[in-house]
Amino acid sequence: MFPTVAEVLELDALKRGAPQVVAGASGLQRPVRWVHISELADIAGMLHGGELVLTTGVMLPDDKEALARYIDDLADVGAAGLVVELGRRYADVLPRPLVRAAERRGLPVAVLRTEVRFVAVTEAVHAHVVNAQLSRLRVSEAVHQTFNELSVEGAEPDEVVREVARMAGAPVVLENLSYQVLAFDPAGRDPQALLDGWERRSRGVTPAGRTGHDTRTGWLVTGVGARGRDWGRLVIVGEPGPAASEPHAHAVLLERGAATLALNRLLERDRESLERQTHRTLLSGILTHALTVSDVALRARALGVPLEGRRLVGVMLRPRGGPASAALEAQARLRDFTETAALAVRERGLSALTGALDDGAVGVLVSLGPSDDEHAALDGFAAALDRLTEPVAGAPAFVMAAGSSVGSLRDARRTLLEAAQVADAALHGGRKAGTYYRLPDVRLRGLLHLLRDDARLQTYVERELGPLLAHDAEHGTDLVRILTVYLDAGRNKSAAADAAHLSRPSFYDRLHRVERILGVDLDQVESCLSLHVALLALEAVRR
Repeated sequence: MFPTVAEVLELDALKRGAPQVVAGASGLQRPVRWVHISELADIAGMLHGGELVLTTGVMLPDDKEALARYIDDLADVGAAGLVVELGRRYADVLPRPLVRAAERRGLPVAVLRTEVRFVAVTEAVHAHVVNAQLSRLRVSEAVHQTFNELSVEGAEPDEVVREVARMAGAPVVLENLSYQVLAFDPAGRDPQALLDGWERRSRGVTPAGRTGHDTRTGWLVTGVGARGRDWGRLVIVGEPGPAASEPHAHAVLLERGAATLALNRLLERDRESLERQTHRTLLSGILTHALTVSDVALRARALGVPLEGRRLVGVMLRPRGGPASAALEAQARLRDFTETAALAVRERGLSALTGALDDGAVGVLVSLGPSDDEHAALDGFAAALDRLTEPVAGAPAFVMAAGSSVGSLRDARRTLLEAAQVADAALHGGRKAGTYYRLPDVRLRGLLHLLRDDARLQTYVERELGPLLAHDAEHGTDLVRILTVYLDAGRNKSAAADAAHLSRPSFYDRLHRVERILGVDLDQVESCLSLHVALLALEAVRR
């Protein structure tokens, strides 16, 4: 917001005096907060920092120690610089002691060869400051209007990130609590260079406060979340070194972008048909206990889906997508897949609630009559859905999993959750013959995959493994892999050393380093169990 000393010297009001910098040229980029006119030798006590002092020097002392002390006092209070008009006290040059002291302290000192009106200088500089303030207000108004519109329109995260990058003129990344990229905009730069080794680089950036600038990397970072629960970070990727000339403007921009992301996540509603929205509301109500059993039964019956006195089977459908970076795009495709699943339900003549769920799956609660064959109904539904969708890399476009059938609407939540756990395990596990998956395919990995987007699980991983991950990232070691090999080998150190292709002494030494870094005893079963769960969770969230 403030002009630099160099910019002030270029103003017409000062250029009339033919200014010449005679000392402290390295400090010409100091900001000038104010211009102060004074002939006093002890003016430093009246300054607050950032002032450019204008003087003719008529009252400056004669002895060299006092002149050096005058400069030291100005530098100590943070003065921006000193401008001396020649002709009244000093004819052609300034005293050498003053110039040497200014050069030593890096305080810019300039001389004026001809007379100028000092009041004109103060007016010009202060007008510059006021105009800069007005410019900042205009920028703030533009930011306010832009992000208000994005909030009202319910913009997708990609749109918000793109707008932040455009206004900042720098790459912007949205990441989750495990430092994984959810959305990004490279601002015209190489995306590969921006994202290469992102997790390792981002782990090392921990600025103080909710919003902060990291001088080592040049990143400006703020938390993203609402109601006291963060779920990610928004980053403007700058260049290493001090904050940019407009750090405040970028901080405001970043925080508005983060607020828009948090608000849109709270208010996000799929653009689906009214029927699909109603189905989804009922399924969500069952899963979250937001609706009573009687309320669900009544509203489902009004939709033509009787749930009372029937056998209910929870089904979860998870579309097979691309890599993790395409997760946000997959959310848009989920709406179309939901309609396709509803079409398959109608084709097979099934009675079911069908709706998209917040974790990226389509939930189906199938209602079976006394004479309906459960396996035939599920098999026929899977075949119809398979026919209506395009394969992905030669495999079915979705994973279908079914929970155990229940005889009461009160137990519907259990069958839906069981189906979700099975589907998640199947999505990341091996292939299985048959059209759909059931409970025998589920293990601990499936449960952790189900919870991988939960901030609490990500926090647990960081609490258990954060120091070790940070150590590996900083020193280029592979202690996380060593710990994984050891636990996968059932804590058999000899077998683990062989699996790691290390000598036993080397392997044992690395295990001791793991213990020291994490502050745990690997001979304790409970510690190893906790770490093993954290490693499995780390694998899940990194997918």
